[in-house]
This record gives sequence, C-alpha cells and structure tokens, in this order.
Amino acid sequence: TNSEQITQALEKLAGAVKRRTPLMRNIAGTMESAVLQNFEAGGRPKWLGLKYRQGNPLVDTENLMGSITSFYDNDNAIVGTNVAYAAIHQFGGKAGRGRKVDIPARPFLTLTSEDEEDVLHDVQDYFHSIIK
Repeated sequence: TNSEQITQALEKLAGAVKRRTPLMRNIAGTMESAVLQNFEAGGRPKWLGLKYRQGNPLVDTENLMGSITSFYDNDNAIVGTNVAYAAIHQFGGKAGRGRKVDIPARPFLTLTSEDEEDVLHDVQDYFHSIIK
C-alpha cells in the first residue's frame, strides 16, 4: 500500500510540475504587491527627492503606480507597465528638451531580499500543498 501512495504522490507532483499556472499566478501576485510597496514606501531603498518641485517622486499623480500590471501563464510570472516614461524613472538618464535634465534612477520594478523570500515561500507552499 505504501508503494501505491508513493506512486500517486509522485504522479500528482509530476502533474503539478507540468501545470504551473497556479504557481505562476501566486508569484505574479507577490511580485505585483512588492512593486506597489515600492511606491508606497517611496522606494526600497529610498528614492532621491525632487529638485524642481514639491511632492513625492513617482507617486503624486499615481499614474505610473496605477499602470502596474501582472501577467502569468504556465511558464512566466511578469510584472510591468506600458507607460512610456517608466524606463527613464526605472533606469535614470537624460530627459527633456535637448536632454538637459538628469533624472536619477528610481527603480520601482525591483524586489527586496524579503520579496524574494516571499516568492520562494510561494513555490514551497505550492509544492507542499500538492504533496499533502
């Protein structure tokens, strides 16, 4: 009887390895939540302040934060934005007319080590729920 139970558990595990969409959905949700936390905290680590106006970088209008979306399928968990100006804020660089304004990098599409641990927990929880 033990060999039957072991075989069933291994077959269940093999199926879960082939059909990873539920796992990818959880990972995408964890990553999206982490990115939104970056906006709420003003960066993790903290973003440089603004030089030419008052307010908080990247959150005054909430357009960029509101554009964050996640996607998942069987093989991928992705978080991103389609806002045209997102890249200059993520990576920094020259902007404006004549590229005279220096925009410091304010990476918002990043994961902290704690966020990475949360993703690892998603994976562990997924497989743990299958072997139960």
